[in-house]
Amino acid sequence: MPRARGQIDEHKSDAILAAAVELFSTKGPATTMADIARAAGVSKQTLYNRYPNKSELARTLLSQRSLAITSPLGNDGPLEEALEGVAKGLIERVLDPHSSDHLRAMAMSSHDDPELARAVFEAGPKQSLSRIAEWLSRQHEAGRLSVPNPAEAAEIFVGMVLGHCKFRLLMGIPPFEHEPMAHAREAARRFIKAYAP
Repeated sequence: MPRARGQIDEHKSDAILAAAVELFSTKGPATTMADIARAAGVSKQTLYNRYPNKSELARTLLSQRSLAITSPLGNDGPLEEALEGVAKGLIERVLDPHSSDHLRAMAMSSHDDPELARAVFEAGPKQSLSRIAEWLSRQHEAGRLSVPNPAEAAEIFVGMVLGHCKFRLLMGIPPFEHEPMAHAREAARRFIKAYAP
């Protein structure tokens, strides 16, 4: 059955995003839109109809990842459980070889493509921090936590979870010296204890 005019073929969209993840991970910012179209098996026009440039494509990818990482905050369960879920999501992302390869590629070439680097930061880490801060603000207003500065607390939480692991990845060193998921639980436990009302 033919698609209605203007209807998006989701299979092509998925193929584009999968190709972009693979290419950004291996080639970093040197990836071209033509590379992505070829790897996705779509025309360049199809690609540009969905994403006018690499920055917009990167924003979409990182926004999806940010939503996935922070999705535990949408649950009504215990606060520690929600933060542990976010911590595990952050750690799983760091442990993903694609992510570490992409991080190294972005760090080495961010000065050559600052627009792409900014898009990656704003749609990924910055968006995740904002969602964590919003959640912390709601817990503060409800009296479940005492978080007078949610933005600062969100930065502290992510720092507790990730520590030096991104620096280690940039240097090609294993990101954790101990069991990562136990670390996620401990970071959530200590954070909740520190911000208890």
